[in-house]
Formats: sequence, structure tokens, C-alpha cells
Amino acid sequence: MNEQVDNGLSLLQFYGWWQLMVCFFAFLGLMAIWFHIGRRQKDYGQVWLAISILCWSVSGGIEVIYADGSMVELSAQRDGWRSILSLLNSLFILLSLPWFRYIHQNLEPIIKSRYWPYIVGIPFLFSLLPAITRMISGESLGISIELDVYYATLTLIFLGGILFHSFYRRRLIFLAYLSILCVLITFVAQVLKLIDTDTNMLLFSAVFKTCLIMIFFALALSWVKELSENVFPDSENLFLKFKKEKQPSGKYVQSVIFRGLPGREEREVSFTPGVYELFHSFAQAKKSGNDWLELKPKNDKRGREYDIQDYNQVKRILTSILDGLYGKDNWSKETHMEPLKSTLFETSAQRERKIRMRIPEKNIMM
Repeated sequence: MNEQVDNGLSLLQFYGWWQLMVCFFAFLGLMAIWFHIGRRQKDYGQVWLAISILCWSVSGGIEVIYADGSMVELSAQRDGWRSILSLLNSLFILLSLPWFRYIHQNLEPIIKSRYWPYIVGIPFLFSLLPAITRMISGESLGISIELDVYYATLTLIFLGGILFHSFYRRRLIFLAYLSILCVLITFVAQVLKLIDTDTNMLLFSAVFKTCLIMIFFALALSWVKELSENVFPDSENLFLKFKKEKQPSGKYVQSVIFRGLPGREEREVSFTPGVYELFHSFAQAKKSGNDWLELKPKNDKRGREYDIQDYNQVKRILTSILDGLYGKDNWSKETHMEPLKSTLFETSAQRERKIRMRIPEKNIMM
């Protein structure tokens, strides 16, 4: 019997050291990625994810500390710290979600809401109180474990949806489904907290924490990959070739070939006739030297002809290009449309309603 207890203590201590060191290293790794890249983007979502992993590291330290003492006498304090750090881990993950670039349209109104801190904070406080009571009283309160599991389940529902959507929008389909598998493994581990022994829980805990850490790193690297691929070149390094070909059916097909995009030798993008004609007008104006096109003022009823009827026409050019390059709905305004807009067009500093193409005349082939 004593040998079994010693083996259990040794296993608990080994697991504690493993969790302490591995999770702390993962925390430093995520913070290093953020320091080099995310800090410049003022994106703090990765910081919250890193802190959530740091909670696991601290929890590993708690396992080491209490593994040397009497498991019977100190189990209430140990389990109380486990619950508190588990709740903090879930809270920090939930606080990171509003910073995600790709959020499903059904979840976005909730997660982007100004009430999100209250939505996740109030259940956290209700779940935290029983864990603290358990530590003070020294009695086993099953409700603290149950609330921990319920709060973790809430976290997994939101996290699973956002992870899948983030990988899917970045065209990393295998990682999208792998993230769902990881969330399911984590959910099984949470359920086993209610019904399983400490020894088996150590195994499941090690598995799901390792899986989540790997998914978080995959997410961070997919973000880095997106930033490196989606940076549009300077206007001087982008080349355009306009094509208008007549098909055997008599129908014309309009397209523009782009050269100079990162990671692509050249890409051809098709346009509808109206969008192509306006884009072609910008290029023609640039080639002729009289390169400014005038935007029609709002509520203008004078009947005068303007080069651009409304700004949505310019937006349709950008949308058509991005749909052709990345696929429909696989791009965002901040990461893709705004950089493309600044590469292709500029507005007159003296007259707000004047717009011209920024691409040099020598880079345009008609």
C-alpha cells in the first residue's frame, strides 16, 4: 500500500515538473512571437493566450509543492488552487477572443460586444467563490469542480468555433478540423474531472494541454504566415496588364494580370464589365498624364457627368481584386483591403473628390 502511495506521489511530482517547465516554455515562445510581430500590430490577443498557458505552468508548480506533503491533509488546498488556476486559464482564453481577426458572423455580435467582459467575468466570479471557500474551509466541495467544468465548457464552445473559423478563413483546412478534434479531447478531459481518478486525469490533462499548446502555436504561425503573404508591394513594384478578349460566342472577357505580388509570379483577375471599365479608366488617365478622376459629390443634382458616380465603385474594384486573389470572404478589410487601396490609389490633398491610380505609368500595359 505504501509503495502505491509513493508511486502516486512520484507520478504527481513528475507531472507537476513537466507542466511547470513545458507550459512556461510555451508561454515564453508565444510572448516572443508577440514581441517581434504582434507588438507592432498592437494585437494583444496572443498575450492573453500566453497568460492562459502561464496559469497552467503555475498550476504545475502547485502540483510539485503539494506532492511532497500529505495528499490527504492538503488535498483541499491543492484542489482549490487547481480550480482557481483552471478558471483563470479559461478566463484569459475568453478575453483573447475579441482580438481574433476572423470571427464567425453568428458569434461576432456577442464577442465584439462591449458587454463581453461582463459576459465572461460574472460567471467567472460565481465559479471562483466555491473554490476559495473550499480552500479556506478545507472541506471537499464538489460544486467547485462542477462549476470549473461548466466554465471550461463555455470556453471550449467559443474557442472551438473561432479556431475553426480562423484556420478555415486562412485556407488551412486540415488545421481547422484538427482544432475541433483538440477541443473535443479537451472537453472529454473536463468531463472526466467529475468521474475519474487523479492518476488517469494526469494522463488526459497532459494530452489535452499539449494539444492546445500546439494549436495555439499553429494559430500564431498561421497569423505570421498571413502577414508575410498578404503584404502588398510598393506601388513602384506592382505591374498591371489589362486584357479584353472576345470569345467565340461573341462575349468579351475582361481581366487584369498582376505581377509583383509576394509569393506569386503573376495572377490574373477577372472583372465584370462595369468594374473593369472604371479600373481601365484609371489606367488610361495615368497613361495620358491627366491622371485625376473626379468623384461625384453627394446629393449633386446638376446633371453633370463625373468620372466616378460614387465611392462604392472604387470599393468594387478592390473587392473584385481581393476575391480573385484570395477567394470570396477569405480576406479582411484591415489586413487586405486597406493595404491594397493605399497601393493602388491616392486622393488629392487639395481636393478630396479627386482620385488617381498610384501605379507608375511605366508599370501599366494596356
